[in-house]
Amino acid sequence: MLTASRQALNQAGMRFTSQRALIMEIIRQGQGHLDADEIYRRAREKEPRLSLSTVYRTLQMLKKLSLVEELHFDDNHHHYEVKPSAEHHHLVCLGCGRVIEFSHPLSDYIKKNVPEAKDFDIRESEVRMTGYCARCRRSGK
Repeated sequence: MLTASRQALNQAGMRFTSQRALIMEIIRQGQGHLDADEIYRRAREKEPRLSLSTVYRTLQMLKKLSLVEELHFDDNHHHYEVKPSAEHHHLVCLGCGRVIEFSHPLSDYIKKNVPEAKDFDIRESEVRMTGYCARCRRSGK
């Protein structure tokens, strides 16, 4: 990801700084679904002088360059993940907030089986399903 990020930043006329590299690495290592506060907390462990505004500016820049995706699992937080190479979707637990990724060729199915979609050029699809994970169901949350 860092090589692709460096190239994308260079093409956009932006510098590849150590702070930007750190934020991108945290998102990659976090395997997605981190909000800005968690990215900031993890980054501050390695770079104490990093500001929250730098994290927000960097996230918006990475989103604009299509290096990360901003996900909206609830109304309060935006979560970030590395731009996936393959289509995937999310199950979100209403009890603990856990996010589980799953893959399914949903857009192909819709293109073939939904009349309105047959003449529609689908580029991306996003599915978010909410419910309760097994752990929360067992604990009664």
